[in-house]
Amino acid sequence: MAAMATTLTSSLSSKPQTPFLDNHSSFHGLPIQTRLQPIKSSPQNLSISMSGSSPPPPYDLQSFKFDPIKESIVSREMTRRYMMDMITYADTDVVIVGAGSAGLSCAYELSKNPSIQIAIIEQSVSPGGGAWLGGQLFSAMVVRKPAHKFLDELEIEYDEQDNYVVIKHAALFTSTIMSKLLARPNVKLFNAVAAEDLIVKEGKVGGVVTNWALVSMNHDTQSCMDPNVMEAKIVVSSCGHDGPFGATGVKRLKSIGMIDKVPGMKALDMNTAEDAIVRLTREIVPGMIVTGMEVAEIDGAPRMGPTFGAMMISGQKAAHLALKSLGLPNALDGTYSDMGSIHPELILAAAESAAEIVDA
Repeated sequence: MAAMATTLTSSLSSKPQTPFLDNHSSFHGLPIQTRLQPIKSSPQNLSISMSGSSPPPPYDLQSFKFDPIKESIVSREMTRRYMMDMITYADTDVVIVGAGSAGLSCAYELSKNPSIQIAIIEQSVSPGGGAWLGGQLFSAMVVRKPAHKFLDELEIEYDEQDNYVVIKHAALFTSTIMSKLLARPNVKLFNAVAAEDLIVKEGKVGGVVTNWALVSMNHDTQSCMDPNVMEAKIVVSSCGHDGPFGATGVKRLKSIGMIDKVPGMKALDMNTAEDAIVRLTREIVPGMIVTGMEVAEIDGAPRMGPTFGAMMISGQKAAHLALKSLGLPNALDGTYSDMGSIHPELILAAAESAAEIVDA
């Protein structure tokens, strides 16, 4: 079976910002005592001082010399740490398959709870999916409001227009969310690893079958190369739309008879598509949540093209669906705001109205 993992200056508006958390939001967390103002690009904060007043590097560049090390130490450090991660995450809380914009947003939201262990499986060496560029290999990333509130939380600069914002390069979003996410101690990204199959017991998805991505791509050229496994309480499939590694989570569900059909996404309609992707993000079978463009494949929703807000909010919704399935406070059933001693980072960027997020 194919590997499951996948994956993608204008003038400033004077329109005032909607508060990050307000009484009209469908998602509410606990208030933070102090909050940074949203960052927007401007000549003032984009300027870089070239006056030479910055301090020099804290070492002599003319005669720089590294401390000595044995080559075997390097090998042992890499191997020991990776093997310990494999042991730690062999049985984990949540496995997210696919580190595109939806998968990363889901992992970021989930990782705010330090008690939840999250493993991310990504078949590519470089995570991020299609979120390194905008449409047609252009640089800018367009995010329709109110998903810009997620960018405010991540402290990503953008140019604000009436109904949308523009990040000058999509890589700013992807690199920022990854740097914040991967620094958290309860997250491990296994890149260059493919999810070849699902673990299913008594009608419930209970994990994924893994292998090195290069092995998965060469099963037809070599003798049998058996896989490994990761058990999980919840699997989040964010494999993207159809392609060489796309939508393979829901395709596998169809091939084993757990769902009836995968009709594929319809033609492009941005306004219909983004609302539908968020609305239809759900636990599709017991133990497996589908998020991002893979949702369009299973429901026949339109493709959205080069706008990215739905990927972010769908990922966040998937995270709260996972919290709900784990029996933990979440923003979907109203328990999230009742967490008296919750970690102060447990805040979800708000959707503008309750109509955008529905129980599937």
